[in-house]
Amino acid sequence: LFQTKRTSRGTAVDLHYWIGRDSSQDEQGAAAVYVTQLDSALRGSPVQHREVQGHESETFQSYFRNGIIYKKGGVASGFKHVETNMYNIKRLLHVKGKKHVSATEVALSWDSFNKGDVFLLDLGKVLIQWNGPSCSIAEKSRGLALARSIRDSERGGRAQIGIIDEEKSSPDLMQIMRMVLGERHGELRDAIPDTKADELQKANVRLYHVYEKDNDLVVQEIATRPLTQDLLQHEDCYILDQGGFKIYVWRGKASSPEEKKAAFTRAVGFIQAKGYPSSTNVEVINDGAESAMFKQLFQSWTEKNETQGLGKVYTTGKIAKVEQVKFDITQLHARPELAAEQRMVDDASGEIEVWRIEDLEMKPVNPKTYGQFYGGDCYLVLYTYLRSGRPHYILYMWQGRHASVDEVTACALNAIELDKRHGDEAVQVRVTMGKEPTHFLAIFKGKLVIYEGGTSRAQQGTPEPAIRLFQVRGTDEMNTKATEVPARASSLNSNDVFLLTTSQVCYLWCGKGCSGDEREMAKMVADIISKRDKHTILEGQEPAEFWEALGGKAPYASEKRFQEKITHYQPRLFECSNQTGRFIMTEVVGFCQEDLDEDDVMLLDTWEEIFLWVGKGSNTYERNEAIASAKEYLKTHPAGRDLATPIILVKQGYEPLNFTGWFNAWDPYKWSDGKSYEEMKNSLGDVSAISEIKVDLNNINLNKTTLSIPILAGASTASASSEYKSHLNHSTSTSSPSPLPNGEGIYSREVLMNKTVDELPEGVDPTKKEYYLSDADFHDIFGKSKDEFYQMPKWKQQNEKKQYGLF
Repeated sequence: LFQTKRTSRGTAVDLHYWIGRDSSQDEQGAAAVYVTQLDSALRGSPVQHREVQGHESETFQSYFRNGIIYKKGGVASGFKHVETNMYNIKRLLHVKGKKHVSATEVALSWDSFNKGDVFLLDLGKVLIQWNGPSCSIAEKSRGLALARSIRDSERGGRAQIGIIDEEKSSPDLMQIMRMVLGERHGELRDAIPDTKADELQKANVRLYHVYEKDNDLVVQEIATRPLTQDLLQHEDCYILDQGGFKIYVWRGKASSPEEKKAAFTRAVGFIQAKGYPSSTNVEVINDGAESAMFKQLFQSWTEKNETQGLGKVYTTGKIAKVEQVKFDITQLHARPELAAEQRMVDDASGEIEVWRIEDLEMKPVNPKTYGQFYGGDCYLVLYTYLRSGRPHYILYMWQGRHASVDEVTACALNAIELDKRHGDEAVQVRVTMGKEPTHFLAIFKGKLVIYEGGTSRAQQGTPEPAIRLFQVRGTDEMNTKATEVPARASSLNSNDVFLLTTSQVCYLWCGKGCSGDEREMAKMVADIISKRDKHTILEGQEPAEFWEALGGKAPYASEKRFQEKITHYQPRLFECSNQTGRFIMTEVVGFCQEDLDEDDVMLLDTWEEIFLWVGKGSNTYERNEAIASAKEYLKTHPAGRDLATPIILVKQGYEPLNFTGWFNAWDPYKWSDGKSYEEMKNSLGDVSAISEIKVDLNNINLNKTTLSIPILAGASTASASSEYKSHLNHSTSTSSPSPLPNGEGIYSREVLMNKTVDELPEGVDPTKKEYYLSDADFHDIFGKSKDEFYQMPKWKQQNEKKQYGLF
């Protein structure tokens, strides 16, 4: 399987070879040879993946959004036979997974079932979905999506679907299952736990150097977590072992052709030597064409001459201060991706309210001191802004480094209460002292001052220090912050402005690397910190009193600071789960808004912050554990992440721009229009309510469909011809709709597209021209099934119909 995708650096190529469970060693070897040949033809640019049935990588699984079906047998040849008649089918599919679904064909027997998974009995023109009593809503929804996909893709929309959620409430469908599978004896097997690697396993990264020595292959361990990019030398090859979960082979540009060719062989040999399962996933990557997954195993990753964001360039071998390019704040709503990139929700012009946690309660802070935060306190900051004419809220929980555990806990509990007062709509942001997000800086308009210790309470116990030193960084009101640092010379840095306050004077020390804008912002902050006279002094021209106040001269950082931008981050989306007793996350590769399941808590990692998206249908346990899960994720990340990274809690339907900007084509109306699992199930009709079902169990012929099972909503009646209609024993009002004008009700696209009412065939509804297309034509024109099309908002349907001449 070969995939090319566009990235910020051009194009990236992924090359996968897939190994079936029953494939021979010769076939596996031949596949590896072909991959090597393709790699050579593409001049070593692809990322190569070895995929084993049932253990495919997230990247591979992401290509098949409706799921993967494993069929019995092999190629249709003289050796192994594959059934090709799409209606001459009788099989049982075991469906597993909530995000990445796979369906394995299993024996037609009750012995194949268990209480925790979805099973699909496929009888050609009839599909019966049996949901285990321990199944989650997400698993049921994915199972239904797969059933509909089989119906639409393999059966041309002419299959009928029935669902069994509770066996007692679906006697008719159970009758059919017993007829096919026989009577069930004894209890069903218990749910089979998912065997996914947990984060602790994935965090255990080890780097091995692979080289030849005296005609022998040597594999030597050289480093463990956290890994750094400089460990990889261009002349050599390396194996990175991610806790046995995945094996990476990195091939240096200057390594020999023989070494490059042997990459897969060495990886498989390494797996065998370590005693890992033969199904362990392998990814072979080339120097300069690393995958995002690989880069994120390292503490930082920089690309040569890569332009970052708004004109920031990294050049190897040079130390340079990169000028920060100002961005136009008015572009945020027009370009949500800019809001995400700049970490800005809006232009920071909203209203602010600040409370301090005192005696475990919220006490209002004097507005005159807004922006001054003390390390011994915890604060709640409520930011209110208007969007589309209605208020939106962001609730920041600022936690001082020296605040007590009780105060930190009280801060979180009071945040929940404050959120409730605002309709549970607020975006909650956990802010650790010193790691304030960009938007937090902006709302205080350059007046943000962080005091190392102490408190802003009236009954402050300890007197303020006579001498204090503050580091000021920022060029305008949107990005300036003053942070207290130890009052000694070693704290200075030539790139910044520092404020030194004494009992007589306040010095503005301007380092050689600071700009005029930075000096102006420091003057504004100085008026907040001290009422004393201000003396501006340049680096190298300090009076003796300055050094005396700092306890004497000492070496300090004087090299020009390279403002390094992490280049390897690529946003990653995970579904969170604690169902196995350990924290497990399932990654969604190539994610979109559709992947945000209403019944889940999702984690979006953008490197500089962690978003937790809480679906409306998620359970209380998942919601309560969300923050703890995010902290666990940071703690166990193989790159050794900063535990103070801001964690942002976002509620479904109240997503801010800096969240939606990470998703292409965000639809704000999706939540009001999307169908839940229960709605999709109900659209099938209530099978048990059809009183006149008659199944001849003795003479049944499933492929002639003598069963009355309702047709899934969205499978157009036009595509369900009379041959496939259910036959009732008695004539009732529940019989299938009568066929459309031409028996099939299907017309060619030429007859329907760009035609006036008078030019349409007789009986065609001019407001629903698309309804009369065949399923194949419909999918070819719209790029989606009819079912998916009719789930879209009405205005979107109209726009697409106009676009394709079917309005």
